[in-house]
Amino acid sequence: MSVDTIAVTGATGQLGGRVARRLGASGVPQRLLVRDAAKAPRLPGAEAVIAPFSDGPAVRKALDGVHTVLMVSASETEDRVDQHRTFVDAAAEAGVGHLVYISFAGASPSATFTLARDHHATEQHILARGIPATFLRDNLYADFLPHLAGADGVIRGPAGDGKVAAVAQDDIADAAVAVLRDPAAHTGRTYELTGPEALSLGEIARILGVSYHDETLDEAYESRAVYGAPRWQVDAWVSTYLAIAAGELATVTTHVADLTGRPATGVAQLLLP
Repeated sequence: MSVDTIAVTGATGQLGGRVARRLGASGVPQRLLVRDAAKAPRLPGAEAVIAPFSDGPAVRKALDGVHTVLMVSASETEDRVDQHRTFVDAAAEAGVGHLVYISFAGASPSATFTLARDHHATEQHILARGIPATFLRDNLYADFLPHLAGADGVIRGPAGDGKVAAVAQDDIADAAVAVLRDPAAHTGRTYELTGPEALSLGEIARILGVSYHDETLDEAYESRAVYGAPRWQVDAWVSTYLAIAAGELATVTTHVADLTGRPATGVAQLLLP
């Protein structure tokens, strides 16, 4: 088990914060790479360092002397892959010994979900730079499912009757900590982290006490036009549902249990009181 300093990105966010708190509670020294040190969690044995993904020199300095790094993907922006490449290049230059990357289910250049293609590009760059790595490919966050419903209590999207094996963020965090604490045992491995079941949006809606409307593609773009988001962002939103319809998020694995030693958390178990 590693007791060396572990670098964690995304510690001010939901997933990175969960990982950082778990490592802190276990007495693991951490270096938290953040954009705003004032927002970094105050944890025992942790130091916050300002090092945005896009600032290669700052990242390289922040990772100096660090063997193991958790790389939580950057916020969704049009240039996210470029930011990731800058971060990975800096990690390689700093001599990082193991990179644990939070990727996405079914990452590939032909994935229906547009951002899964970005994750594939990042994985490929990590491999090209020769950094020993572990990829944690997460399914959709189960914690986010209630937010799919609008104010009128309707989930809208062109997902058809496709299914999604949504995974709890606590399960991802526990799996990530297991890898970070013993990285050598997971070198070169790719884990697809899922919940214990695949459910349709109709089934999820019933669990949440809302309804589901299966939109056409035209309806999906029209209903999201009100947000005034750039086209790449709307494409990402809509393609999430299209990926569900295509069956690309329906695979259920035992990888959460394999890494944590306990069963994955189901949607109803997570979201119902």
